[in-house]
Amino acid sequence: MFARLREDIASVFERDPAARSTWEVLTCYPGLHALMFHRVAHYLWQQRLRWLARWISHWGRWLTGIEIHPGATIGRRFFIDHGMGVVIGETALIGDDCTLYHGVTLGGTSWAKGKRHPTLEDGVVIGAGAKVLGPITVGRGGKVGSNAVVVKDVPPGATAVGIPARIVEAGREQAREAKANQMGFSAYGVAQNEDDPMSRAIHGLLDHAVETDRRIECLLQQLEKAGVSVEDEAATADKFDPRAISKIVD
Repeated sequence: MFARLREDIASVFERDPAARSTWEVLTCYPGLHALMFHRVAHYLWQQRLRWLARWISHWGRWLTGIEIHPGATIGRRFFIDHGMGVVIGETALIGDDCTLYHGVTLGGTSWAKGKRHPTLEDGVVIGAGAKVLGPITVGRGGKVGSNAVVVKDVPPGATAVGIPARIVEAGREQAREAKANQMGFSAYGVAQNEDDPMSRAIHGLLDHAVETDRRIECLLQQLEKAGVSVEDEAATADKFDPRAISKIVD
């Protein structure tokens, strides 16, 4: 038990730069307290002492603001940052090294008995306010953006954002941001709502610019292999007036 507690405290230091001391983590981190309550309640639940398990879970909710059903299965090094408003349902399965932020719900979409809550595989991160609903699976290393509503499986290593959540292709958001910085503005200023036509237009432009750059780079490499000097042409390839983007969004 104490070995698991030391492991939990170490995971807090790894994922929260605000943690300053072991005493602070032990006394001031509701996520750690909620996990300790849950371990007791879950053990009693497995021993079929259901009322006592629910009663202890209820006290844990009252003291921490985090509601974890005693039937939920939680792996090692689980970390809830801030924690207020987190709800984890009875049939939820959480793997090792997972992280949840405040306001997260791992909920159900059906009143039917059986598996009705999500499964989080190892290393999953769920952003603040996100709702992961139903007997779906968030694959190993997956991420869910803040305030997203996820009702379909998330592949391993993928990121889900939006309402309803969509899967962001690996590397596409990073490529957009890199191109946006090169152009002189930040893509973080672009709304992530895919229903916004302006957002779709700007994302389309950025995707097109990234793909064009990739093709031009391939052409330059082939020309250099053929012995054609491309220094003069390449010198002007990255010139871009960032005011052009401002005209689009005015």
